[in-house]
Amino acid sequence: MEKIAVLGAGIMGAGIAQAAALAGYQVILRDLQMHLIKDGLNTIDRTLDKLLDRGLISEEDKLNALNNLKGTTDLSELKDVDLVIEAVVENMSVKKQIFAELDSMCGEKTILASNTSSLSISEIAATTGRTDRVLGMHFFNPVHHYSLVEIIKGLETSEATIEKARDFCNRIGKQSVLVKRESPGYIVNRILFSFINEAIFVYADGGAEKEAIDTAIKLGLGMELGPLEQADKIGLDHIYRSIIGFNDEFRDSKYRPHPLLSTMIRAGHLGVSSGKGFYVYECPSQTR
Repeated sequence: MEKIAVLGAGIMGAGIAQAAALAGYQVILRDLQMHLIKDGLNTIDRTLDKLLDRGLISEEDKLNALNNLKGTTDLSELKDVDLVIEAVVENMSVKKQIFAELDSMCGEKTILASNTSSLSISEIAATTGRTDRVLGMHFFNPVHHYSLVEIIKGLETSEATIEKARDFCNRIGKQSVLVKRESPGYIVNRILFSFINEAIFVYADGGAEKEAIDTAIKLGLGMELGPLEQADKIGLDHIYRSIIGFNDEFRDSKYRPHPLLSTMIRAGHLGVSSGKGFYVYECPSQTR
């Protein structure tokens, strides 16, 4: 496996493309419009500069990575790649359409992966004629900071496909964990969002102030962010949709979102992205 493609030049797609390019892969970064691709390549250039300033890469590493990258709007340029990683909007109908197009365009041996954080890999794979070569590869944002990749096995994903995905992760310096049976949220988000939801219950029910909750968790459990700070960073709307998805799938009351969450969303308090959530921020984030 030497040539890969990343679909989507946003924050996640650019991060994945950067990691692969640094590891020596030839990378095609594809999006719908050239200005989106230029934005993605500029993001990569800035991030590489930060890594260079911190002594984590050399000037030669940066130049080689940039030389390994190519941007395109033409889907047909992906026909000969070994692996495609899709990193577009978290919408099932959009992903199905993309995977159907990729299946008709790419070579028979090309592996198709989705960076989805919660959607069914088996349902996405069903739109293709290569269900054994479709899987999930869930990276974490920012990609250069987090070493984890969740590999999600669909109902018909082959062991050979999983091993090739693991090899790819190893080469780009990531630690992979296998989700053997797909379910909403996989490992990290299923546990994390339940944890955040419980913290919201403690806060909304008057158990403690938000600052006390976050301080207790950071100092008591050694976490970088408290659960309410983390909720603001992720986005309250995303957390709410995910917990509702857990509840729909598992039919378990432990996945019932606290009513405060939906109230805040209706008020436009989404977290960092909107400038206000559990905390107030000076300006909206551009990361989501």
